[in-house]
Amino acid sequence: MGDLKKWVQNNWSTAILTVLFVVILVNTDARAWLMRQVASTGLLNSGISESKAGEVAISYHDFTVKNEAGIPTNISDLRGKVVFINFWASWCPPCRAEFPSIQKLYDKYRSHPDMVFLTINLDDDQELGKAYLKEKGFTIPFLTREGNIPKEIYDGSLPTTVVLDKKGVIRLRHTGVADYSKDSFYADMDALLK
Repeated sequence: MGDLKKWVQNNWSTAILTVLFVVILVNTDARAWLMRQVASTGLLNSGISESKAGEVAISYHDFTVKNEAGIPTNISDLRGKVVFINFWASWCPPCRAEFPSIQKLYDKYRSHPDMVFLTINLDDDQELGKAYLKEKGFTIPFLTREGNIPKEIYDGSLPTTVVLDKKGVIRLRHTGVADYSKDSFYADMDALLK
């Protein structure tokens, strides 16, 4: 015991870093916090792409989501609106990391008549996703998929965020954690909403 105490006294910074490393490895919220700090630097963010002449929207006829009440929404019915789509799961640390920024984006634009948020939960047990939102106080819509998701929108990686312009053209497709509460992203969204 005396040797351990002596080692800790001589290597206190290593001991602290080791404890922090272990906490980050085993605690999902700690990993999410660390990822959120990295994302807040802007290094992981991607921006809205420019519209290209002749770009055609994909058919979303078969892509439907439903809300908690079971009411379906077909994505093809949202033409004329900017659609922010985020695929997430409650067990996913990168999803947890970016959720506060998505909530801020939602708070800023939720009352805009030309903006729609589709935050699609992909947990096997949907109650886990609902519990996560409630526990953290998030008010973003809880949606689940109904049927197939076009591969152009989602390829199986979490989190994935897609922004469709008013014509239904994909203007952003980002896989991995990002910070959507940056002024530069708000400016991109404002441009799409004009």
